Formats: sequence, C-alpha cells, structure tokens
Amino acid sequence: MKKFLLLVALTFAGTSAVNAQKVYSVDAEYKADVKVYVVDAEYKADLLVYKENAEYKAGDNDGKWYFVDAEYKAKKKIYFVDAEYKADIKIYFVDAEYKAGWKNSSKKAEMY
Repeated sequence: MKKFLLLVALTFAGTSAVNAQKVYSVDAEYKADVKVYVVDAEYKADLLVYKENAEYKAGDNDGKWYFVDAEYKAKKKIYFVDAEYKADIKIYFVDAEYKAGWKNSSKKAEMY
C-alpha cells in the first residue's frame, strides 16, 4: 500500500511541476518546426497562449509558452506567418495563465 501511495504522489508531483513550453521565434519559415498565425479573436484560435515570464516554468504542451533567447534552448522553433492559410496552428495571446490551453485538440500534435 505504501508503494502505491508513493507512486500516486510521484505521478501528481511530476504533472503539476510541468506547466509551460520553451519556444524560439525563428527568422525564416524553413527553419521552423511550426508555422503560427496570431488571430484577432479568441474564438478563432486553435491554441490560447500565455507568455510565461520565467524559463523554469517551461515544460509541457498546454499553451503556457516561454520565449527563450537561443534556438538550442527551445523545445519548438516557431515562425509567425502573415496569413492564416499558411499556418499550422492559429494562436491568440491571453492575459491570464488560467485561460491558456487548446481550443482545437486535433492540432495538439503540432507542438509535441
């Protein structure tokens, strides 16, 4: 029983510690893992993104992004395209961490 409780505790501890994703904005489309378009309304987005203010908060695919200062530090390299049809995912920047998350879960694999 103690082993089971320890396993459950470790599982929850691991999932709560991971809460953002490290991204790097590249300067050319061919360098990107994912092409991103910023929409003008929340309902148009595949992903609602909150910009974290510290790198240590980075980790998972839940819409909480930290923009790193070097390409090698990023989990995903993104390129901001100028037209919606060119994008792999459409995002909308939100002003609160609790608002971040996927609106279109079929696009979630793009950021893994």
